[in-house]
Amino acid sequence: MKKIRVLCVDDSALVRRLMTEIINSHPDMTVVAVAPDPLVARDLIKVHNPDVLTLDVEMPRMDGLDFLERLMRLRPMPVVMVSSLTERNSEVTLRALELGAVDFVTKPKLGLREGMLGYSELIAEKVRAAAQSQPRPRFARSNDVAPVKRLSSVLVGTEKIIAIGASTGGTEAIRQVLEPLPANSPAILITQHMPAGFTRSFVRRLDNLCAVQVHEAEDGQRVLPGHVYLAPGGLAHMLLERSGANYVVRLDPSEPVNRHRPSVDALFHSVARVAGRNAVGAILTGMGKDGAQGLLAMKQAGALTCAQDEASSVVYGMPREAALIGAADVVLPLSEIGAYLLKSAGAYGHRV
Repeated sequence: MKKIRVLCVDDSALVRRLMTEIINSHPDMTVVAVAPDPLVARDLIKVHNPDVLTLDVEMPRMDGLDFLERLMRLRPMPVVMVSSLTERNSEVTLRALELGAVDFVTKPKLGLREGMLGYSELIAEKVRAAAQSQPRPRFARSNDVAPVKRLSSVLVGTEKIIAIGASTGGTEAIRQVLEPLPANSPAILITQHMPAGFTRSFVRRLDNLCAVQVHEAEDGQRVLPGHVYLAPGGLAHMLLERSGANYVVRLDPSEPVNRHRPSVDALFHSVARVAGRNAVGAILTGMGKDGAQGLLAMKQAGALTCAQDEASSVVYGMPREAALIGAADVVLPLSEIGAYLLKSAGAYGHRV
């Protein structure tokens, strides 16, 4: 069995040792080298040609973002960011994902050794996902870049609901789906696998870029057209419920589903029950199976459904599982999903 070759870059000797211990404890991966900063890492990449790079956000000599941007421009490769859970670092980490990092892991605030060893399986899962990914560098907009072309509005009723699920690679995929949507789009509920503390920064970023209004979902919040509701990371499943004539958000802090909280399956199953044929569902890039059965339930309840295609997915896991079980009516490139959702939400009486 060919092992995944990992290069760990972190200015903390303790973190380098812990990452080495964690990664080497899994039989399908190995640390080929460690580096205290990006300048040393640059030379080690040439020597070892690793499959995956783990990269600290804040480091001396060269900032992690500067290094990532240069790396993705000159030698694109799968990168997993390692971030401390702070407000600033959550913003920086989201910027790293925009630049082309595949995913990120967070350092625990207290008990670094015990905390990191405690989620050894999560780190290994993210390294595996990165090794299977298709790195896609993305760069900041400059002032001469044309503004996003908005999709044309369609006539939709207040009953229409769009539900979206994503995981690895999903932050950028979600941005690309939402950014062209008009301000009067149907209500949109999104579950993106993300730890606590990061969704607020993600919501702010989306809200600044999109014509629709984007919120971190709150329990009991009324679901309205023109608004997007993102499940709070790591805290609860986001469900759709009825309250009289209105749709509302229900946050459910019950046990993880498919090892995730929030879970895409939890959202999709609730949308199937509550909205039925008035819903449209999309499953985007991500590792694993979360959301496939829920999307199938939506389809069986009369909703139109789609999955992102392999060529445009960072990791073709969740969409692939949905397609394999027949949960997706269509499989589309990411660039076409926003228009599909909008058009489908305006298609009344579309399935018996």
